[in-house]
Amino acid sequence: MAIEWTPALSVGVEYIDNQHKEWFEKANNLFEAGKTGKSKEYIGDMLKFLDEYTKKHFNDEEAYMEKINYPEIEQQRIAHRNFVEKLAKLKQDFEESGGNIAVIVNANRMVVDWLTGHISNMDKKIGIYTKSL
Repeated sequence: MAIEWTPALSVGVEYIDNQHKEWFEKANNLFEAGKTGKSKEYIGDMLKFLDEYTKKHFNDEEAYMEKINYPEIEQQRIAHRNFVEKLAKLKQDFEESGGNIAVIVNANRMVVDWLTGHISNMDKKIGIYTKSL
């Protein structure tokens, strides 16, 4: 299932939105690679990139929340930590399965739900708070 960035997912903080767009693009590349049978090395590299990019994005987002004294930063940190753990498990499952592409295709729902759900329900509040400052 392809995932697409839509303006409805905009947080209203440009660099956070840009990072989210990048996340969507790379996640789509990963899922397309899985569906088209690309090499397991390519998919392994994409998983590594997503893992590193996710951590960077979360660090950037949390630094921004600290800067603006965002009141729900702890809830965000917990959600971020939980997702990083799920992503690490996905990476481990892929490696332990010998590069089984089905692991990636089956993980699609988890990532789609995270990206759309977390951005819509939690990250958009950051933009609302920023506008109130």
